[in-house]
Amino acid sequence: MSDSPIVIVGALADPHAAAVFEGVRARGCEPVVLDAQRFPEDLPIALGEAPGDIVIEGRRIGRPAAVYVRSLYQSPAAYGVDADEAMKEDWRRTTLAFRERSTLLSAILLRWEAQGAAFYNPSSNGHNITKPYQLALLQAAGLPVPATLWSNDPAAVRRFCDVHGAVVYKPVAGGAATRKVEAKDLTDERLDKLRAAPVCFQELLPGDDVRVYVIDGRVVCALRIVTDAIDFRQHEQRIDPIALDDAVARECVRAAEIIGLRYTGMDIKADRHGRYKILELNPSAMFLGFEARAGVDIRGPLCDALVAHRAQRGA
Repeated sequence: MSDSPIVIVGALADPHAAAVFEGVRARGCEPVVLDAQRFPEDLPIALGEAPGDIVIEGRRIGRPAAVYVRSLYQSPAAYGVDADEAMKEDWRRTTLAFRERSTLLSAILLRWEAQGAAFYNPSSNGHNITKPYQLALLQAAGLPVPATLWSNDPAAVRRFCDVHGAVVYKPVAGGAATRKVEAKDLTDERLDKLRAAPVCFQELLPGDDVRVYVIDGRVVCALRIVTDAIDFRQHEQRIDPIALDDAVARECVRAAEIIGLRYTGMDIKADRHGRYKILELNPSAMFLGFEARAGVDIRGPLCDALVAHRAQRGA
């Protein structure tokens, strides 16, 4: 087998990882799967001190041609803990075990990245999943982003809402629906809940929701999501392919370059003047649902991009 494989980081039980796996195989390459959900219980891994000394299930993996990172499944709350009563009860042991697990898996990806493997997407590029840093980088580069405040300070939140009027709020790291700020949300009792965790507040953008897929500096497709909800997720009435204005397409490509993503599904949304602003760039964007609803091909260009790096390595 080639010593420059395509590596898929993620469990084949994940439909997106499985789809990329099958897509790469259909192109004549047998990918290596680093199944993060099997480690450490059922996946033997050995790392030596040399950068290339990485053995997974008895196979020494050299420098990969390309790596598709679906997930390292690093959150104890999200992956597997509910099924294990002992892990649920002993949160300290669970947290430490996940830290050890994540540290070793991250070290593998960092080594491959340092060796020059093409990553979809970089493991060490922390700001690709840190939304406050993402938007700061984009704003500093002159790209259009919504007015945003991340805060646990009630006074700052009230000032922001006074300035911008219609405002929405959502978790800093995602994972829950976006909601509109109402008068009841600005009471002392409600804002006192910020003591538990900070929240993202953002100007309300009333225009179209659009998902844009960018792969290797090219817009693969743009999809308008028709919805009556503030947060389109699970409220999509229709998803239609659209052609982006050239200037908007260039902004999307530039945004991916600035954040350092070879592959992304980015969310943009129009303000009341029809001007698109960038909400976020997803580093491991899901695509199967969008393909099915809109009749577009995203997996194909992604798999083509991965396999192209193997060809460049002469494998």
